[in-house]
Amino acid sequence: MTVVTVTVDGRQYQVDLTSSLAHSDDIPVICTGQLRRVSVSDTASVEKIEWMVIDGRPYEVVVDPNLRWIKVYDGLHQIEVQDRSISFARPASGDGRVKAPIPGLVVRLCVEAGDEVVVGEPLLVLEAMKMENEILAPRGGTITELNVSEGDSVKLGDLLVEIS
Repeated sequence: MTVVTVTVDGRQYQVDLTSSLAHSDDIPVICTGQLRRVSVSDTASVEKIEWMVIDGRPYEVVVDPNLRWIKVYDGLHQIEVQDRSISFARPASGDGRVKAPIPGLVVRLCVEAGDEVVVGEPLLVLEAMKMENEILAPRGGTITELNVSEGDSVKLGDLLVEIS
């Protein structure tokens, strides 16, 4: 069983997933104490989910691949998914905060506070398991905060850089 906290437009819900998405079309889900039966159109990847059937009622959905938002019949909703077995939220963010996608060591900074960046530009390099991983700008803007220095160790989800 996986327990996650899902925040939708600022409201938190505790969700117990009693079955794996990869192995079942009909998933029993306990959301804030209530059992729901959820079926999804395609569980191969979140980008392919187009329909959800919840307790027999169909809902057309569009899901952001980074799980930052979901669009349903009544509009676009901001979401954040947090696995309760670990103490941090999914690293992806769309608000200019760049979080560590892996734990590692900061071996090189490619930008400084005040620099202008474009989407895909290298921000820094993290070394993990003897591999160097470039962390790229998810959006363009100005570096407003550089929260790490070369030589710093970071954990998954640590805030690295802020772009406005």
